[in-house]
Amino acid sequence: MADEMVQRAQRFINTTYNNGATLGISKLDENGQTGWPVMYALTRALQYEMGITALSDSFGPTTLAKIGEKYGKLDETTIPSANFCRIIQSALYCKGYDGGEIDGKYNDRVKDAVVKLNQNMGVSGTYPGSSLWPKVVKGLFNMDAYVTVSNGSDTIRTIQQWLNGRYILRKDFYIIPCDGHHSRDVAKSMLFAIQYELGMADGVANGVFGPGTQSGLKSHTVSTGTTGVWAQLFTAAMILNKRNVPFGNFTSAVQSGVETFQSFSKLPVTGKGDFQTWASLLVSYGDQSRKGTACDGVTMITPARAQALKDAGYKYIGRYLFNPSSTSLPEKQIQPGELATIKDYGLSCFPIFQTWSRSANYFSPEQGTADAFRAIEWAQYHGFKPGTIIYFAVDYDAMDGEVTDFVLPHFRGIMRTIGESSGYGVGVYGPRNVCQRVADAGYAAASFVSDMSSGFSGNLGYPLPTNWAFDQISTIKVGSGAGQIEIDNNIVSGRDFGQSSFNPSADFGGLDTDLDKAAYRDALLKDVQAYLVSIGVPETGGENWEPDDDWATLGGISTTKAVDLVLSADWLFTSLARQLKLRKALIQAPVLWELRKLNPLDVAADEAVKKGLDDDCSTGWGQIFAWVTIDARNYCREQGIINGSPLTNDDIPTVWKQLNEDPTYNIRSVAYLTLYNAHQIGAPRPSLTTSPAQTQALLARYNGTGEDAAKYGRELLGLYNQLENYNMLSRG
Repeated sequence: MADEMVQRAQRFINTTYNNGATLGISKLDENGQTGWPVMYALTRALQYEMGITALSDSFGPTTLAKIGEKYGKLDETTIPSANFCRIIQSALYCKGYDGGEIDGKYNDRVKDAVVKLNQNMGVSGTYPGSSLWPKVVKGLFNMDAYVTVSNGSDTIRTIQQWLNGRYILRKDFYIIPCDGHHSRDVAKSMLFAIQYELGMADGVANGVFGPGTQSGLKSHTVSTGTTGVWAQLFTAAMILNKRNVPFGNFTSAVQSGVETFQSFSKLPVTGKGDFQTWASLLVSYGDQSRKGTACDGVTMITPARAQALKDAGYKYIGRYLFNPSSTSLPEKQIQPGELATIKDYGLSCFPIFQTWSRSANYFSPEQGTADAFRAIEWAQYHGFKPGTIIYFAVDYDAMDGEVTDFVLPHFRGIMRTIGESSGYGVGVYGPRNVCQRVADAGYAAASFVSDMSSGFSGNLGYPLPTNWAFDQISTIKVGSGAGQIEIDNNIVSGRDFGQSSFNPSADFGGLDTDLDKAAYRDALLKDVQAYLVSIGVPETGGENWEPDDDWATLGGISTTKAVDLVLSADWLFTSLARQLKLRKALIQAPVLWELRKLNPLDVAADEAVKKGLDDDCSTGWGQIFAWVTIDARNYCREQGIINGSPLTNDDIPTVWKQLNEDPTYNIRSVAYLTLYNAHQIGAPRPSLTTSPAQTQALLARYNGTGEDAAKYGRELLGLYNQLENYNMLSRG
């Protein structure tokens, strides 16, 4: 929503600093919306007016010191120029305060706004009156809020104001937001506050949970009856960890809350603010000297190492299902015979799945689906039984917006695939915020928390996830000689104990693999084109449609486009074929054919359903009816091939929409229909050795019954053979 005065501030910057390019001030959109571009421009303008030559978006130490050196504080007696004042007035408007018309005068409206700003920041006790002190100016030129926003907590805001008011005169303490939300800045300010109260001097206090801070806290246990600043700091830490206790003295209500927190975090339940409790409240890894009973690592568990782990008190071991690198960390993946060793020594294993999940661009619904299929296969290969929770990794500091845009859709793909195609459960490995948000979305039953990465924004300011199973807090070595092993030390909540017995390893020999597109795409396309031309299907156009350049605008797809679409989903065809133990050309052939044969009548039928003029039609990549999909999926559920609730005709609108809009759902349904078709014609379930005659019969049944279906089967068998030729080469 546009604000007229913010718009005037933007116009002031644009007109006053129209040589802004030389100053590094970009021309602002005069849209009346505050944001970092406006704040950066105002910061540079302020620096320019103070004579700073190296302008920066950052309101850093030089800018802060220059205000103190030149003016001491800013008010009607020290503001050096009208434009300098207009910059201040503009910043006030951008923060939601009355800037007094941007008239270049430090007038009564500006003074009232500054008084209010100081109050909202919690520093009016230190900075009474209407002057702007340097640290307040720094807090004015950013996007921090000093009023409760976005359902923030008024109690947290009170704590933020208290911290600002108490410590603002310390050298390295800067004004933190007073918005009612815990954050990285608030977490660091709590550590500064504790260091100041421990007596650390400016320059020594650094906001880091180091040995000095830890040593000091060990002599500051708080308990029922404690009052004063240490009780305030402890209750503040509890509240910032979403514990519902009063801010202030250590009362019996606080003791009860502490006992609940200690029980949840698997700390000794003392009811006191002892060192381990302080540590768990202040930093994600807590007391790193805590001995866990779970561990994870990238080293094979040999008999000697298993004995060393057992002797050290470890019971549960996290190991990786798969290693995407053939050269790095050669023992990262579970090794042959390793799970038998784990079982023989009375230990358990919880599986982790990770490929290259270290940046936002890795995560997508398609990648989540692919990862899930691969994880199922590897879990079966290693012999993990149904009921095992597989922990899928988010191994980087995902920002909250990236969790929304990338990570959650990725885990939606994982959950749908694991839920439909296996008996396994889904867990998430990652920072606290990632784990909690994936859990809140319903996409993970348990969390494996990467709390060692205490500097991650997804750990700073976030409490331990409600469904945590393993809490990774330190890297240590145990054992000696042949038994020595480096591990990540994990605390266990009891939500998951891994698996202590295993099925025999599954056999995945002879299954299809992803097509080597670099080697075979062009040759495959050429052979498919030649075959289709031989049966009267040219590159474009088709039956009752002459080949011409308008084919695409009429809703049609060329042979080249159809082949490339199928190859774009090759990972899914491969995954389904491997899961169902059949040849992927059996799924590819009807999809490729139906894509190539799309025409204006298909487009019109889809529009009729969308407009409510019809209930159902064949749709999507595989041109399937919703009612057929329902029958096929119900059959596969009855056979234990897939999981889920039975579908009825009431589900036709929902199923049709998924078939129409989601190619992944459509292709999966093609695969399940292939199995159902075998049942309908009384044939054995398709396998790796299904005969050409049965393959033709299955392809024919995809189109129904009768002579048209028989012709369909004959034509598609030829297409099947072209695809299978190159799938076979890739297998080899």
